[in-house]
Amino acid sequence: MNPAFAYPNSEYTIPQTVDLSRKEERERLSQAALKGFFKLAAAWKLRDDDARELLGGLSSSAFYEWKKHPDRVLEVDRITRISYLLGIYKSLHIIYGDKLADEWVSLANRNSIFGGRTPLDYMEAGGILAMQTVRQLLDARRGGL
Repeated sequence: MNPAFAYPNSEYTIPQTVDLSRKEERERLSQAALKGFFKLAAAWKLRDDDARELLGGLSSSAFYEWKKHPDRVLEVDRITRISYLLGIYKSLHIIYGDKLADEWVSLANRNSIFGGRTPLDYMEAGGILAMQTVRQLLDARRGGL
C-alpha cells in the first residue's frame, strides 16, 4: 500500500506554538497578558499579596509599577503563569456562571488535588506546576481533554 494514501487528509491543522524564548514574541504578548491578569485579579477579588504571589513573588513596588504601566516585556515564567491563570479563568466561566466562576478560586475544595484548601492557596503554594494542574483539571471537566 502506498503510504501517501494510508490515512485520509484532515482539515485539522496543529496550531503553531509560540516561542517564548524569542523576545519579539514576549514583546507582542506582554502588555495584553498583564492587562488580562489585572482584570482577572479584580474579578477574583484577589488581595495584592495573592496577585503578587501568583506572578511568582513579585515585589510590591514592581507590582504597583506594572499595574500603572503594563508596557514592559515579561519573562517566560511570568507569561506562562498568566497564560495558565487566564485559561483557568476562561474554563471556570465556561463551566460555571459568572458569580461562582469568580468565587471558585477562593472557596475550599474537597477535590483530592486541593485537600480542603482553596485553589488559590494550592496555586500559591505549588506555583506554576499547580497552575498547570488546575488548568488541566478544569479543561477535563469541560471536556477539553
